[in-house]
Amino acid sequence: MPAPERVPPGRMSGTAPAAEATRELLRQGTLTVRGQITAASNTVLFGTVEHAGSSLPCVYKPVAGERPLWDFPDGNLAQREVAAYEVSRATGWDLIPATVLRDGPYGVGMCQAWVGEPPDAADDDEDAPPGETAEAASDDEPESGPEEEPAPLLALVDGEEPGEGWKAVGFADVGGGRTALLVHADDPRLRRLAVLDAVLNNGDRKGGHLLPRPDGALYAIDHGVTFHVDDKLRTLLWGWAGEELTDEAVEALRRLSTALCADPGGPADGAEAPLAARLAELLTEAEVQAMGKRVEALLSSGRHPLPSGEWPAIPWPPV
Repeated sequence: MPAPERVPPGRMSGTAPAAEATRELLRQGTLTVRGQITAASNTVLFGTVEHAGSSLPCVYKPVAGERPLWDFPDGNLAQREVAAYEVSRATGWDLIPATVLRDGPYGVGMCQAWVGEPPDAADDDEDAPPGETAEAASDDEPESGPEEEPAPLLALVDGEEPGEGWKAVGFADVGGGRTALLVHADDPRLRRLAVLDAVLNNGDRKGGHLLPRPDGALYAIDHGVTFHVDDKLRTLLWGWAGEELTDEAVEALRRLSTALCADPGGPADGAEAPLAARLAELLTEAEVQAMGKRVEALLSSGRHPLPSGEWPAIPWPPV
């Protein structure tokens, strides 16, 4: 079984993190909180969803645990994470794990499929409230075999030019009065993500949000700071800035443009509703319109966007 589809024994298997079946399990399953990811700035809880004999590790971010942001007053970050998944699905690239908006032990929030090995969590513990970390997994759970580490996607290198197979982002202070060149891999998966981020107007694409899997799949997480009506694009993936879009990217953008123009008066419930109707429940009308304009601008220029110069181009910290 491919590595990103492997989950611990007794849990759902054979379904990719971005698949529709995964989304349905997230929607319908009983959500149990196992612990908290304490390094996050907002409340991020690790848990499991269980339904009809299947179980899946997940991330749960309750709206009540979000810190207000001055420049994102419309709606909440959880809704934007769900909208980002919907757009990713519409491109056909499936770069974002299945994400839903649902009720949970601490109120309505974003629930997303966990990618990779889940953190240690006691299967028989009571729900862990925010502030408590997950405990060690039970000893009787079989250990999975070692996985081959994916090739690195980001690096700091000496010199002023990236090596073969790499794209330059910019120079970074590495301490001691020294600088190094920050580079990312010249990787088609990252290039797709760079296009998707331009569509989403992602204001926080950091290295730690990239989850490459040993089987070659790449997933991206943390899309709360997206869909602003003003240009907020901040990313580590500037290596293709100004270059022509690939034919694959142009086709994906055309699919997205068509999906956004579909009759919003169609079926209004669940995944069968037109994309525009689903986004209208998550974003403001102005935000949906602004995204449509970004898609059309990319198709019109035929090129990856350049930094605007009006907003820091690279997030900080970059990881």
